[in-house]
Amino acid sequence: MKQAERPGLHRWTRDEYARLIDHGFLDEEDPVELLDGLLLVKEPQHSRHRTSVLLVARAVERAFGQGWFVQTQSPISLDDRSEPEPDVCVVRGSPRDYVDAHPTRPALIVEVAQSGLPLARGRKATAYARARVVDYWIVNLIDRVLEVHRQPVRPGPAQRHWGYAAIARRRRHDRAARRAVRGRPRRRSPAIGARSSLAG
Repeated sequence: MKQAERPGLHRWTRDEYARLIDHGFLDEEDPVELLDGLLLVKEPQHSRHRTSVLLVARAVERAFGQGWFVQTQSPISLDDRSEPEPDVCVVRGSPRDYVDAHPTRPALIVEVAQSGLPLARGRKATAYARARVVDYWIVNLIDRVLEVHRQPVRPGPAQRHWGYAAIARRRRHDRAARRAVRGRPRRRSPAIGARSSLAG
C-alpha cells in the first residue's frame, strides 16, 4: 500500500501576507502575525498582559528619551518572511519616519509572555537574533522575572539555530539589575535604563 504524501508546509512572504489582508482573507485586527513564513496566533490580551505591556512601554519611553520611538503591538519588518508585532518595540526616530514602511532595525524588542512563553523563548528569539536585534527581553509573567537576551550568535557546533549568547534572569528586587541601571542610561545602551525600571 502506497503511503500518502504529507501536504507541504507553505511559508508566506510578507508580500503574500499583505495581499491576504488587502483581499479580505485576513483583517488587520486579527490576532495573527507573520514569523518565518508562518501565520502565528498572538497571545490573548488578558488584563495582566495588557497592563504589563503598558508599563513596559512607559518605562522604556522614559529611559530612551528624545530621538526614539516606542510602539506597542505594531508590525516591524525583519526579513522577507517575517513581520511580527512585538508587544513593545523601540526604534530610532519618530512615527512620521515610518509612514511608508514598517521599522526594520529596532534597538529593543520586548515580549510579554504567559501562555506564549515557549514561543517567545524559541521561534521568536531565533528570528530576532537572526535580525541582529541586540536587546531582546521577555517579561515572563509565569515566574515573574525579566529575561534579558543579548549578543546574537549564528548557528554553529553548539546550537542549531540563531540565538543569544547571553541570557540573564532579573527579578524585581535583583540588586545587580538596580546597580546596572542606577541614574541616567548610558549613551551606548539606553536599554539599560529601562531594564532598571522593570527589575528594580
